[in-house]
Amino acid sequence: MSLMGSLVIFVILWMVIFFMILPLKIKSQLEQQSITPGTDPGAPSNPQMYRKFIITTAISVFIFAIIYLLSYFEIINLREFFSKL
Repeated sequence: MSLMGSLVIFVILWMVIFFMILPLKIKSQLEQQSITPGTDPGAPSNPQMYRKFIITTAISVFIFAIIYLLSYFEIINLREFFSKL
């Protein structure tokens, strides 16, 4: 797997996992009863973005390491897999 191919796979994996984690543990301002003037009541009161970035990166690195090792030891061959599509 080339460097650019690895980077593309990691970024796509990171984005998919990020959008899966993004809605978890969100409470709206209306649920918290602390609506900031000028904002939508459905807006999150504390989205915890830094925490979600760290969790997403950790999960992505773990899954990417598995994919990389499977590809490195040729248990799966991504070029053959994508050429069949």
